Amino acid sequence: MFKVIRKRDGREVPFDETKITDAIFKAARAVGGEDRQTAMELTIEVLKMLKKKYNGQVFGVEDVQDVVEKVLIEAGHARTAKAYILYRDKRTRIREAKGDLMDAVEEILAETNRENANVGNSPSAKMLQIASAASKKYYLTRLLDEDFSGAHMRGDIHIHDLDWYAKTLNCLQIPLDRLLTEGFNTGHGYIRPPRRPTSATALAAIILQSSQNDMFGGQSFPFFDRQMAPFVENADENETYQAMEALVYNLNSMHSRAGSQVPFSSINLGTDTSEAGRKVTRNLLLAYEAGLGRGENPIFPNIIFRLKKGVNFEPGDPNYDLFQLAIRVASKRLNPSFAFMDSSFNSPYGDQVAYMGCRSRVMANRRGPEVTPGRGNLSFTTINLPRLGIKAERNIKRFYELLAEVMELAIRQLYHRFRVQARLRVKDMPFVMGQGLYLGSEGLKEEDCIEPAIVNGTLAVGFIGLAEALVALTGQHHGQSEESQALGQEIVAFMRRRIDEACEEYNLNYTLLATPAEGLSGRFVHLDRREFGIIPGVTDREYYTNSFHIPVYYPISSFEKISLEGPYHKYCNAGHISYVEMASPPVHNLEAVEAIIRHMAACDMGYAAINFPVDFCTGCNLTGVINESTCPRCGSAAIRRVRRITGYLSTVDRFNDSKVAELNDRLPHSLR
Repeated sequence: MFKVIRKRDGREVPFDETKITDAIFKAARAVGGEDRQTAMELTIEVLKMLKKKYNGQVFGVEDVQDVVEKVLIEAGHARTAKAYILYRDKRTRIREAKGDLMDAVEEILAETNRENANVGNSPSAKMLQIASAASKKYYLTRLLDEDFSGAHMRGDIHIHDLDWYAKTLNCLQIPLDRLLTEGFNTGHGYIRPPRRPTSATALAAIILQSSQNDMFGGQSFPFFDRQMAPFVENADENETYQAMEALVYNLNSMHSRAGSQVPFSSINLGTDTSEAGRKVTRNLLLAYEAGLGRGENPIFPNIIFRLKKGVNFEPGDPNYDLFQLAIRVASKRLNPSFAFMDSSFNSPYGDQVAYMGCRSRVMANRRGPEVTPGRGNLSFTTINLPRLGIKAERNIKRFYELLAEVMELAIRQLYHRFRVQARLRVKDMPFVMGQGLYLGSEGLKEEDCIEPAIVNGTLAVGFIGLAEALVALTGQHHGQSEESQALGQEIVAFMRRRIDEACEEYNLNYTLLATPAEGLSGRFVHLDRREFGIIPGVTDREYYTNSFHIPVYYPISSFEKISLEGPYHKYCNAGHISYVEMASPPVHNLEAVEAIIRHMAACDMGYAAINFPVDFCTGCNLTGVINESTCPRCGSAAIRRVRRITGYLSTVDRFNDSKVAELNDRLPHSLR
């Protein structure tokens, strides 16, 4: 009856009616049918309708499928029709994914994307990102339930590091002291315990690199001063300094993940009062202050100075001098940031809390000891608060209904990911699990599943754009209105309560995260602008505001900003961070920096930092704030501009477009 049919790519190929029969029979079998004769009879009806509709004209594959659906429904085969429609939709999504994948590959071959600010543009980085693009398409179309994948693609939620969904875990606080004391194996033989500081820091860098090769997130030493102290006890200041300088150099030059990036490394220190521990802290800070070989600002490690009364916070405390040194270094190099052990939510755990660069925090373990070493975040998923605010149309009750729905979805999706991760075997993470870095992995064999270990990890529901959501709901964000501030705290407290309920329901470590918004901030707003248009104060910029932060473009004093953001830290038990923005390095106003840090502590913050521009001319080594496009001393355009992004440092040329827009909008906060 028909000679040719037009394929989706425009080609005309011979028409084969048996393909229609096969498709109908497959749909029927999906709902329990076994009668191929009926499928053949329905095919005849399809052919009749095609002849009547097209009368000799060439038609396409989609046209045939439309007619098949119509014939099945009219013939009373509703269940078969539904199965056929679902199969057709699945095939469509797979086909579209393939097309999107090829487009993504083409872009990556030109230049790696900047969703992650510290991924390079090397050949290996491009190969890794091509694999990443393929993995994302596979998981969205093949692995994830449709409600999860649909919510991610619409922008209701964002499944972070989707490309790693079924491969590995996020991040880890590494038990460095045990590895250095007992030795370890990276796959090619046993590495014996070191005897001198330089060997110890060299192995520490290798441990960070090896751990990151097994995981998709950052790596951290929770108590570096205490963990490293035994290896510097018999060393003088010069030898210790050389070891710490080597560590800084290594962490800014050695690569992980097939050579695509340097290890995302964090180091917590500052509370060990032993002379050896003090020596570690002092010399690492001094080495970081000196910078790299020509004075450049180091990017890694992210240093976190842990503050605690009676230890280093007040004059007369044994490590108060190290706190003063930390302020001096931070005022020149942006790092260290500061973690407050006496905050209302950290103090119950004594000396156990440590942070990771982007803001991650792990405590309150339901399935094991409440410690930091050997634990990390398994994965996290972020909720798009501005979208919920827009859809609620200023109806607060409706907003909470929508928030409850999307939180339930995010919690279920994280549990799905946990079940997928739990099926991984020790040999899939040979260093992290095989060498017993993860709490609970000790004694597991190569073929064992890692579930006994990862029950100690955290699952985090995050949020972004509280400020824009408040504007959508009330017309003002929490920096503009006391009523909006009260509502903002109420919203985040509501989320935390639901998270705590999820802990009880699943007996897992669900937590609430103040999301670090790097690649995500622009993605959400672009999707929302497409659907809802430009809404002043909500979708009119290229990014959504980071977590619970006051918008970067809003003029406000540093002390007022700290006072407004402080109350949110206690709700976000998966991690949080606040910043104060300065116009230039405050190296000549250290008293003001200390006053800011003390106000952060007084406002019950857990983790915070100061921001300012750090520019470096690679032509003549001039360091300072270089506002021009060329160096004022030598005229070179090769200016290295370091800024903080979501907790870590990076150079501006690696920021994505949304983060560049946010960076350009940042206003310095007045000191009072």
